[in-house]
Amino acid sequence: MTRLTHPRLLTTAVGLTLAALLASCASDASDSGETINLVGFAVPEAANKAIAAKFTKTDEGEGTRFKTSYGPSGDQSRAVVDGLKADYVHLSVGTDVDRLVDEGLVDETWDDGANQGIVSTSVVVLGVREGNPKNIQGWDDLTKPGVEIVTANPASSGAARWNALAAWGHITENGGSEQEATQFIDDVFANVVSLTNSGRDATQSFLSGTGDVLLAYENEAILAAQNGEGFEYVIPETTLLIENPGAVLKEASPVASDWLDFVLSTEGQKQFALKGFRPLNTAQPGVADLDAVGVKPADIKGAPSADDPFPAVKNLITLEKNFGGPGWGEVKDKLFGDGKDGKPVGIVTKSISKSGKAAG
Repeated sequence: MTRLTHPRLLTTAVGLTLAALLASCASDASDSGETINLVGFAVPEAANKAIAAKFTKTDEGEGTRFKTSYGPSGDQSRAVVDGLKADYVHLSVGTDVDRLVDEGLVDETWDDGANQGIVSTSVVVLGVREGNPKNIQGWDDLTKPGVEIVTANPASSGAARWNALAAWGHITENGGSEQEATQFIDDVFANVVSLTNSGRDATQSFLSGTGDVLLAYENEAILAAQNGEGFEYVIPETTLLIENPGAVLKEASPVASDWLDFVLSTEGQKQFALKGFRPLNTAQPGVADLDAVGVKPADIKGAPSADDPFPAVKNLITLEKNFGGPGWGEVKDKLFGDGKDGKPVGIVTKSISKSGKAAG
């Protein structure tokens, strides 16, 4: 396995007996192998299903069953702390895994590998209506009067934190001051009309007709198109590399480690790419090396361009390069602090409050 660096009624007595026998055989078959309890944030569900279908055909994964739970990343992380059974977590932001480390559920070395704990990547994009009637070309257009924005809530959603950090970085990483970035965040959230629990909920809100612009993952837009619900999107000249972590819990079923290895393998990353994620490439973060995972550009259904499904970003900002990463470090409390346990109230949290939207 190559590892990348970086699942008429019968009315006679005879019929009923036969049905019982078949059910018994099915139960015996399903009881063979191990179960992976997979807890994840909402966005990668389709990709994980595709990877699981391939994993169960390997020697390591044969007979493995999956019990899954998907929802907003922060809520999922807290649910595991509160007792939701998990062998493997696939969350939106590293801080949601760190919570599990602090609770003694995940080993503190979870992000020590070459991939730094990251299993899937994407970029923040701006979803727009057909024909782009509001002429949204970049971040600055979001603050114009009459532009209505849909995004998830950073209090519960990791996707929302990536979105907000991308908006912040558009200012700070292009010569603007933190004061200017704060004002920009205020102006963006003043135009938010739908603040949902998760990134998936935000997409569904937008698809139902709410708003003019959706702050989203690129892979969400591609997956929506694959499902016949596509929407146009703009990749801003400056945007953020989204890096989603995966980790095995200390008390996990042994097959969970094999699963993580497979997720990071060529085949695992191929399945991510086919569902719209940019496959991992530690040498050039965010630059999709499709050849490395055996995928042709035209294989990425739902992308705007069959020739270039994952176009290069003019100014790709990352946690590590621009915000003191790896990891969220001071950015977490600076932007998203909730004022609890002596922590500051973050800039984004304040902006949401000032806008009159619920912050949590």
